[in-house]
Amino acid sequence: MATWSSRGLRGSLLEEMINYTNEDYRNRRLALIQKVPTPITPVNIDAESRHITLAYFDQQSTVDYIGAVQGIPVCFDAKECKTDTFPLANVHEHQIRFMEDMENQQGISFLIIWYTERQEAYYLPFRDLKRFYERMLKGGRKSFTFDEIDKTYRVALTNGVYVHYLEALQLDLLSREEN
Repeated sequence: MATWSSRGLRGSLLEEMINYTNEDYRNRRLALIQKVPTPITPVNIDAESRHITLAYFDQQSTVDYIGAVQGIPVCFDAKECKTDTFPLANVHEHQIRFMEDMENQQGISFLIIWYTERQEAYYLPFRDLKRFYERMLKGGRKSFTFDEIDKTYRVALTNGVYVHYLEALQLDLLSREEN
């Protein structure tokens, strides 16, 4: 069981930027994407401030975000990576299964990866994530490198706040039509 105090804020800057972007997309009627809350069980609550100081995750969550873009169901997870090597241990088996189920229902699944040292964000289509994951299951590397991702899926960052992933999603849709 993972504790909230040790991992709960990891990736919070990226998620804050995505949340702001999603609100803008909603206001402009481009997409309706919601943050999926992670169910927790509070263990310690500060009596004075009434803030949770220690909690445990109740169950495995699915992905960070779920919703629809112009009538297309989407789900994605936001991940931060400090180096040019992304450990696949950061994506759990239940998340892969959920994303694959979404794809099987004609939805779109992906990761948004923020490379902190590079200060760059990338959209990783599920098909690429699945290829890396299956390679690992067959005894291959347990990670993928920055050099292995498709750079055409770089996500534009605007004003240091917006993570404009809809352009990359459009590229993904076009790629699917071609195949």
